[in-house]
Amino acid sequence: MDRILLSTVAHRPPEDVFPYVRSFVDYPRYTDHLKEVRVHGDGDVGSVYDLRLAWWKLSYTARSKVTAIDAPESLEWRLVNDIDARGEWRVEPEPGPADVETASRIYFDAVYDPYSADESALSLPRFVSLDWVVRKVKPRLLDEAETVVERLVADIEGQRRDVELTVHEMP
Repeated sequence: MDRILLSTVAHRPPEDVFPYVRSFVDYPRYTDHLKEVRVHGDGDVGSVYDLRLAWWKLSYTARSKVTAIDAPESLEWRLVNDIDARGEWRVEPEPGPADVETASRIYFDAVYDPYSADESALSLPRFVSLDWVVRKVKPRLLDEAETVVERLVADIEGQRRDVELTVHEMP
């Protein structure tokens, strides 16, 4: 299993941050490869999100299920189709810089097995193997996670700024 764990600070309290983390339907704004999100449910535990992804000549719809919510601290999810993956968004209060009254540390934690992917579920071009795709995608996953977190902070704070990302673990 591979893991990506990174964090950054948003200059808002956890109660203000958590609704952004929880709003999967807004995630296409945070990444260039997530094209659409469809929700099945009310956003609470048990809700399922179809995440339509596209990269290069590949397209895939991941199905993510919310498995636990402890607002405003944690939202856990897992993929329920084609690949073994699960993760958590965690939000913890943290002292902000001198000019910020309150802040939060946002953690993105994802654990996955890229070789557990169901090759028949992917629309692989002829002569392209799953192994080739994994070798190409794997190094991009950390960059993608960083982009998502940076754009999420901009959305939370209402403006872009340089954010310091801490990579705690990477594949």
